[in-house]
Amino acid sequence: MTRFDTALMVDWSGGNDRGAVPKADAIWACLARAGVTDAPVYLRNRQEAEAWITDVIDRELTAGRRVIAGFDFPFGYPEGFAGALVGTANPLILWSWFEARIEDSPKANNRFDVAGEINALYPAEGPFWGNALKRDIAHLPRKKHLTRPNGLSEKRRVERRAKGAFSVWQLAGAGSVGSQVMMGLPVLSRLRRRFASQARVWPFEALDTSLALVEIWPSLFVGPPPGDMVKDAWQVQEVARVVSALPEETVGRMLCVDAPEEGWILGVGNGDEEVLRAHAV
Repeated sequence: MTRFDTALMVDWSGGNDRGAVPKADAIWACLARAGVTDAPVYLRNRQEAEAWITDVIDRELTAGRRVIAGFDFPFGYPEGFAGALVGTANPLILWSWFEARIEDSPKANNRFDVAGEINALYPAEGPFWGNALKRDIAHLPRKKHLTRPNGLSEKRRVERRAKGAFSVWQLAGAGSVGSQVMMGLPVLSRLRRRFASQARVWPFEALDTSLALVEIWPSLFVGPPPGDMVKDAWQVQEVARVVSALPEETVGRMLCVDAPEEGWILGVGNGDEEVLRAHAV
């Protein structure tokens, strides 16, 4: 089932509340149907974003529309991490593990502490690095300085194919995505539970119901914004527009991916990056 009526695309953030005035490096979301978009929505923190996303999905599903919801952070970690941490390679069990341990509020969260606790489980140095707090955190280095192998790859298979993609282990610094993953997976876990009979996660599950949760990377094919539009707002608007307008067979081809543990970025491989760029403004 590759026909979707609604595309909901979200640019995520691992940081704290960004304030009432719309700005960059915050959470932005956009809804589109058949290539026609709503105005991008600014969401100042994850709590506001989760409530808004839940309401939108509920409304769309209640109206009988099939939804593809994209989030711009990795849905999994390099092979071997989940098995070592939770005893199974199933990434959805890992989502639940993070949901049970991450504490989040608009002004503070414990992501760096959780990363330090995970690192402490490794006899050599753990995989996570990057501490943006003033206080030191045991087992979490501020800079990358691995001197001994920990048995995990630096990047997932898809990131080795997507030029410019950053490692999930980096939690702070320019371009880092690790904090977005750690603060995003608990939200996805709750969405999956909230819409349990309808939600399916790509590429871990068959997309045979009304709601598909997928991983996106807008910078893969969306160029600079026009005028003074916020880049994040422009990117989710373009991704929503393009994905909602793609032919069903094109979407189906992009969803034919075998990555049951690490996850995958929609549109990477088989020349699909060029297809997406050709449709973007």
